[in-house]
Amino acid sequence: MVWTDITRPKYRRDGLRYASDTTDAEWAVIAPLLPPPAGCGRPRETSLRGVINALFYIAQSGCQWRLLPKDFPPFTTVQRYFYAWRDSGLWQAINHVLLMQVREAAGREASPTAGVIDSQSVKTTEAGGPRGYAAEKMVKGRKRHILTDTIGLPVAMIVHSANIQDRDGAPLLLESIRSSFPWLRHVFADAAYAGEKLRTALDSIGTWTLEIIKRSDAAKGFVLLPRRWVVERTIAWLNRNRRLAKDFEATTESAVTWLYIASVKLMSRRLAAT
Repeated sequence: MVWTDITRPKYRRDGLRYASDTTDAEWAVIAPLLPPPAGCGRPRETSLRGVINALFYIAQSGCQWRLLPKDFPPFTTVQRYFYAWRDSGLWQAINHVLLMQVREAAGREASPTAGVIDSQSVKTTEAGGPRGYAAEKMVKGRKRHILTDTIGLPVAMIVHSANIQDRDGAPLLLESIRSSFPWLRHVFADAAYAGEKLRTALDSIGTWTLEIIKRSDAAKGFVLLPRRWVVERTIAWLNRNRRLAKDFEATTESAVTWLYIASVKLMSRRLAAT
């Protein structure tokens, strides 16, 4: 998005404690999708809105857990919710619901039938965990493999070592959506996904059609390629969250969770603006 005199006022967050905080309209989108209080045991004392705001703050600012401002719930409490929701797959479930709601608000069918796939290689830190060297990007770290619908909404995301090539990581990503998005079977991709190896791998997980969008050999300089720019724009949207500037996580599960947190923040704001 290019910031202009028209778009800048539209996205201003004046009046909030922090720009990453949820507005009342955004909280109304997210709140029904969070787990209800337990029916037994100690009553919940922590505000879930405070936890969500804290996670959005960390995602957007990139700060460490211990540097979380004191007006949020204690960082250990926020951390406990983060890991519990990570392990339960809550953020993926919320992302699924919001994706369908945003599509319906845009006048489309709730479940997409086509998607766009791409990956992003990012450096890791001394936190450790799985990592590898992506020779084509000269990056030592991990790859974020992302599938969006045709308007750029994140459908599914995984993280794996950067030494795994795109055509080997794609089956893992597409297999993860077989049941949740049964109608999505047509995928647009770049030349890194071409070849019989990927097509053979996809045959074992269902019926898929893979459409490769290639850059013309005669093209010079920057060329806007159809379909492929959609997922690249989505990666740019997610990367506005400074927590994603690098992969700081010790586990790929946590790395994926931060991607979904950024996606939920993006789509909840879009829904609240409609």
